[in-house]
Amino acid sequence: MAKRLVVEVPDFVQLDVMELRMILAARLYEQGRLALGHAAKLAGMTKRSFMERLGEYGVSVFNYPASDLENDLKNA
Repeated sequence: MAKRLVVEVPDFVQLDVMELRMILAARLYEQGRLALGHAAKLAGMTKRSFMERLGEYGVSVFNYPASDLENDLKNA
Protein backbone atom coordinates (compact mmCIF):
# COMPACT_ATOMS: atom_id res chain seq x y z
CA MET A 1 0.00 0.00 0.00
CA ALA A 2 1.23 3.49 -0.80
CA LYS A 3 0.37 6.88 0.61
CA ARG A 4 -0.37 9.88 -1.54
CA LEU A 5 1.03 13.21 -0.45
CA VAL A 6 0.03 16.57 -1.85
CA VAL A 7 2.51 19.37 -1.20
CA GLU A 8 2.10 22.99 -2.22
CA VAL A 9 5.45 24.61 -2.87
CA PRO A 10 5.59 28.37 -3.44
CA ASP A 11 6.72 29.38 -6.94
CA PHE A 12 9.69 31.31 -5.56
CA VAL A 13 11.24 28.03 -4.34
CA GLN A 14 11.78 27.10 -8.02
CA LEU A 15 11.61 23.32 -7.68
CA ASP A 16 9.72 21.04 -10.00
CA VAL A 17 8.00 17.79 -9.05
CA MET A 18 10.92 15.60 -10.21
CA GLU A 19 13.38 17.58 -8.10
CA LEU A 20 11.17 17.29 -5.02
CA ARG A 21 10.84 13.54 -5.56
CA MET A 22 14.62 13.23 -5.88
CA ILE A 23 15.21 15.19 -2.67
CA LEU A 24 12.75 13.02 -0.75
CA ALA A 25 14.10 9.77 -2.19
CA ALA A 26 17.73 10.75 -1.52
CA ARG A 27 17.04 11.62 2.11
CA LEU A 28 15.01 8.47 2.75
CA TYR A 29 17.79 6.40 1.18
CA GLU A 30 20.42 8.22 3.24
CA GLN A 31 18.48 7.48 6.43
CA GLY A 32 18.19 3.81 5.49
CA ARG A 33 14.42 4.00 5.28
CA LEU A 34 14.38 3.02 1.59
CA ALA A 35 16.55 0.56 -0.29
CA LEU A 36 18.26 1.80 -3.43
CA GLY A 37 15.69 0.30 -5.81
CA HIS A 38 12.72 1.69 -3.89
CA ALA A 39 14.34 5.12 -3.63
CA ALA A 40 15.05 5.14 -7.36
CA LYS A 41 11.44 4.22 -8.06
CA LEU A 42 10.19 7.04 -5.79
CA ALA A 43 12.47 9.44 -7.66
CA GLY A 44 11.04 8.19 -10.96
CA MET A 45 14.35 6.97 -12.36
CA THR A 46 16.43 3.89 -12.93
CA LYS A 47 18.78 2.67 -10.22
CA ARG A 48 21.74 3.76 -12.30
CA SER A 49 20.41 7.28 -12.84
CA PHE A 50 19.51 7.59 -9.17
CA MET A 51 22.98 6.43 -8.11
CA GLU A 52 24.61 8.92 -10.47
CA ARG A 53 22.60 11.81 -9.01
CA LEU A 54 22.97 10.99 -5.29
CA GLY A 55 26.28 12.84 -5.03
CA GLU A 56 24.56 16.07 -6.07
CA TYR A 57 22.58 15.80 -2.81
CA GLY A 58 25.54 14.97 -0.61
CA VAL A 59 24.47 11.33 -0.28
CA SER A 60 26.89 8.46 -0.79
CA VAL A 61 25.83 5.52 -2.91
CA PHE A 62 27.55 3.36 -0.31
CA ASN A 63 25.05 3.90 2.44
CA TYR A 64 26.86 1.50 4.69
CA PRO A 65 28.00 2.08 8.29
CA ALA A 66 31.79 1.98 8.73
CA SER A 67 31.47 -0.60 11.51
CA ASP A 68 29.67 -2.99 9.14
CA LEU A 69 32.36 -2.48 6.52
CA GLU A 70 35.09 -3.28 9.05
CA ASN A 71 33.29 -6.49 10.06
CA ASP A 72 32.87 -7.49 6.41
CA LEU A 73 36.57 -6.95 5.76
CA LYS A 74 37.50 -9.08 8.80
CA ASN A 75 35.22 -11.87 7.60
CA ALA A 76 36.37 -11.76 3.96
